[in-house]
Amino acid sequence: MKEIGVIIKERRKHLGVNQQTLADLAGVGLNTLVAIERGEGNPQLSTLLTILETLGLQVNINLKTLDYETM
Repeated sequence: MKEIGVIIKERRKHLGVNQQTLADLAGVGLNTLVAIERGEGNPQLSTLLTILETLGLQVNINLKTLDYETM
């Protein structure tokens, strides 16, 4: 969560958007956004995806190989 929060914060600052504006654009609470940027809490995946989409970012998920799959 900490890494995602840092990425969101850096992108937001790069775009010159304050936290309140991003929260409004993404339709999330300001306290929720602040917590995410700090790497705190346990936000819903849909909330994270909405914020990332608003910032023009996306998530790539890579599945790791489990030990029993390589036997």
